[in-house]
Amino acid sequence: MTKGDNYMFAPELETMPRDQLEELQLGHLQKILQHAYDNVDHYKKAFDEKGVKPEECKTLTDLKNFPFTVKTDLRDAYPFNLFAVPREKLVRIHASSGTTGKPTVVGYTEGDIDRWADLMARSLAASGARPGDILHNAYGYGLFTGGLGAHYGGERLGCSVVPMSGGNSEKQIQLLQDFGAHVLCSTPSYAIALAEYAEKNGIDLKALPLRAAVCGAEPWSQAMREEIQEKMAITAGDIYGLSEIMGPGVACECEDQCGLHGWEDHFLFEIIDPETGEPQPYGTEGELVITTLTKEALPMIRYRTRDITKLTADKCSCGRTHVRILRVTGRNDDMLIIRGVNVYPSQIESVMVGLEGVSPHYQLVVQREGAMDTMTVEVEAEHGVEPSTYDNMGKEIQHHIKSIIGVSTRVVVLAHDELPRSQGKAIRVRDMRKG
Repeated sequence: MTKGDNYMFAPELETMPRDQLEELQLGHLQKILQHAYDNVDHYKKAFDEKGVKPEECKTLTDLKNFPFTVKTDLRDAYPFNLFAVPREKLVRIHASSGTTGKPTVVGYTEGDIDRWADLMARSLAASGARPGDILHNAYGYGLFTGGLGAHYGGERLGCSVVPMSGGNSEKQIQLLQDFGAHVLCSTPSYAIALAEYAEKNGIDLKALPLRAAVCGAEPWSQAMREEIQEKMAITAGDIYGLSEIMGPGVACECEDQCGLHGWEDHFLFEIIDPETGEPQPYGTEGELVITTLTKEALPMIRYRTRDITKLTADKCSCGRTHVRILRVTGRNDDMLIIRGVNVYPSQIESVMVGLEGVSPHYQLVVQREGAMDTMTVEVEAEHGVEPSTYDNMGKEIQHHIKSIIGVSTRVVVLAHDELPRSQGKAIRVRDMRKG
């Protein structure tokens, strides 16, 4: 397999002309609005309060007249009150961790699982996986949607799936060596943690058959991608999904790495102004809103993801015609206001990753001092960097953050391995103001 061979799992769908794609979307949209209105009390009440009926959706732009769905709607409906089918029709139930309140519960019919497997297979193929590959799956299994989503997609594509799950880096590296995996599925932070473990133990990952990584479940920067690609001698592609919408496989990069192809035959994507809620044109940064078009168990109408990004409908060189979601730069609910400046963790990361002697591991510690919020950036030095240089290194990072982002921070440089390693989603912010 060579980069750029444009292998597609469903070429007739992935290259569908946009006028046909939009016609398909409209038919699906009209049906899903009616399905939600007829079978979910929440949607009937929300539509009625907004003064709209499903039959009033005559064009795709008419969707702007319908109400948004937000995460608290799922929590308020805990556990099963947003489902549009009887609970007995569900073949699987997933849920969030519920660390900030009641967990959000999502369910799938047999048809939902089948479509999810197809979309994950499509996404993995776009990222460089091929039938017959060994796919090492280091996403977490269990209530988290990542592990089983990648697993079913890999099997649907025709891969040999290694269901490793997260953690136990020594065993992960051993199996990557012994089984000769071609594709790694993991969070980007865990991919770097595996590369560091291998390097520390004298294991050359570049000598393995591994050629691609499919990384998602957390925001990551271009600099972090380059770090993974350099340390493993692979291509690292971005995959996007939310459990509320489906799980991983809502969108995925192709091997050209120029934005995530959002699978529009199953989802409708909008960008809105996060303050006013008004739809924005392609190319404008704003909040991503997604409507599911084919979900039976849990239809989501205009779900506010809180992810900040842009959409483009420019045709990709790979031949796929579906709209592309550009790299997610942050989340509305992750935004910090430090001394009057809006800051996203990904902005801090983009400044630090790639600086000489600095590892990609960091945490932001937010505290309240008097009436002002302050932020301390804890960052690790690379292995072998002399502790005597930490003070100057911190001042340099502090200067870069101030000059590029415009916010004053305190920077603490720690020894290599001093910050805890993530085996799933990286914890980037410690908010000491709570409690």
